[in-house]
Amino acid sequence: MKKTILSSIMMLALAFSFTACRDAADKAKEAADAAADATEEVGEAAEGAMENAGKAIDNATEAAGDAMEDVKEATGEVVDDVKDAAGNAVDKAKEVGDDVKDAADSAVDKTKAAGKDVKAAADKVADKAKDAVKN
Repeated sequence: MKKTILSSIMMLALAFSFTACRDAADKAKEAADAAADATEEVGEAAEGAMENAGKAIDNATEAAGDAMEDVKEATGEVVDDVKDAAGNAVDKAKEVGDDVKDAADSAVDKTKAAGKDVKAAADKVADKAKDAVKN
């Protein structure tokens, strides 16, 4: 009877063992499938993230290019404005120089005319003095 009981226990142990192994194998397969699904989802998420990063880089590059063009344009306008202002300043300086030259020429002419008037008056006085001395 001992052998029968031991044989029965051994049969039960083997039956549980096979069942447990089958359950473990099924659970391992389910875990492997879940891991494969998770890996696929991670891959898709990584692909999406890389695509978004690429778009962000493209957008940033485009924005930087636009900003550089705006800076170049603004700088060009400032340079043009400075050139125009400098040209206007030179023109005004020439005008002022011409005005000063004209005023100086006029002053010289007036001084010469006054000198002639003084000389003429002095000549008249000298003539009158000569006439007075003779008489």
